[in-house]
Parts: sequence; structure tokens; C-alpha cells
Amino acid sequence: MKFDFNKLKEMNELDFEQIGYWPFEVKTVFAIVVSLLVAGGAFYFLVKDKLPMLDAVQKKEFELRNTYEAKYLVAANLGAYQQQLEKLQEDFKKVVKSLPTSNETPGLLDDITLVGTSSGLTFKAINWQNEIPKEFYTELPIKIEVKGRYHQFGAFFSKVASLPRIVTIHDFQLDPQSSDIKLTIEAKTYRAGAEVEAQ
Repeated sequence: MKFDFNKLKEMNELDFEQIGYWPFEVKTVFAIVVSLLVAGGAFYFLVKDKLPMLDAVQKKEFELRNTYEAKYLVAANLGAYQQQLEKLQEDFKKVVKSLPTSNETPGLLDDITLVGTSSGLTFKAINWQNEIPKEFYTELPIKIEVKGRYHQFGAFFSKVASLPRIVTIHDFQLDPQSSDIKLTIEAKTYRAGAEVEAQ
């Protein structure tokens, strides 16, 4: 069937009550126009208001997908993470064991005095200072004044480093005097916090 564009000129003379008798060309154009109007009306009244909701749902889907992927990676490596956690807990227990408990701190003072005298140093003073509480541990500063020679200080520091408990040396002050040198230092040891000791 050939589409005759001349028949479209009759559109102004058509009667809507006689739609069944309209020429094929006019019916086709009318059907296209009605379809476009229905589609436009459906979009405007049904779809347009839902587009922002669609965008929000798509963003939410993207976020959920990323969250899922991140959790999937964690779940896929859960065994490795658990092994790492166990190793970290073991290492933490070893470090905590190397911190003196409140019962052992007086003995630590004796150990420091012993390694100092065995290195040939003469102690002028050794005193506990005020404790400094931190989040997981407490710093226990010790002010030490000793007299000796350079090589004796080296031996002393080496022996302090070999003690079974953690002791760090801070704030050196050297004061040369005749044949000996007076050394004032602050040594710090650390005690585990009460909640860590309880574990």
C-alpha cells in the first residue's frame, strides 16, 4: 500500500464521528500524534517525578555495591586476618611481660644499681620520680646521678639494655670533674596499665 501525502490535505475537513472512514494516511498520522501525546503525558505525569528517586536509588546501589566489595575482601581474607591478629596478640603479650609489674619495680632499681656498680660507677643518687600515666601504660622515671669514666658509662648502658625489663635512657648531662665525670640521666621504665595487666 502506497502512502499518498495528498490525502493529508483533507485533514481539516475530517469528521471525528466518521473516523472509521478516514483515509489510511490520515489514520497513520493521527495514530502517531496520539501515541506521541500519550507517551509525553505518561512521561510528564508518571515518570518525571520518579527520576530523582531513581537517581537516589542508583547512588545507594553504588554505595551498597562498594560496601559489599569491601566486606567481601575482608571475608575472603578472614583466615589471614585472624592469623595476623593471633600473632599481634602473642607479640603484645611478650611486650607486656617485658614491662615490670608494680611488685617488680623496686627490684628493678636494685638491678640498675647492680649493673652500675659492676661497671665501676659510683652512685650519688637514684630516685623514683612522679609516675606519668599514659593510655595503655605508665611511665616510671628514675633520676640517676653517677660518677665514673667514659668506658664505664658505655658498659653501664650496655648492661641496662640487656636487662630483662624495658629501660630507656633520657636527658644526659655530663659534668667533667677532676679525674671522673658526673653523669645525670633520667631512666624510664614502663608498667602496663591496670586493664592490660588484668588480661
